[in-house]
Amino acid sequence: MPEQILDEASLARFLDAFYARVRRDPLIGPVFATAIPDPDWPRHMATIQDFWSSVLLRTGRYKGNPFGKHQALGVLRPDHFARWLSLFEETAAELFAPEIAAALVERAHRIGDSLRAGLFFRPGAPAGQGAS
Repeated sequence: MPEQILDEASLARFLDAFYARVRRDPLIGPVFATAIPDPDWPRHMATIQDFWSSVLLRTGRYKGNPFGKHQALGVLRPDHFARWLSLFEETAAELFAPEIAAALVERAHRIGDSLRAGLFFRPGAPAGQGAS
């Protein structure tokens, strides 16, 4: 039965299911595997929980810099973001009631759009070169 409420427990279940998919994905799994060694995943998941708790539940627990972390990877492409969002949408639709899933997906798209703009938008670049 889909989750009917978004709280810390349901958010944790969602993130665990979602990142399990991410790690198995042939496109973005290798990016994560390179950036986050297996022993570091529990710490990463705690940070992710803090981030999404801050974004969705307004807890204010996350104090990091997601843009800087993504920029430092140096390997991200727009298709990585598209795949991440696709997996996010699928997992949200499977685990939450439609109205909760829609709210999660909307926030994920806004965050993804902001990250993509910062990473790939190049004013003045010739057409086709702004989103490498």
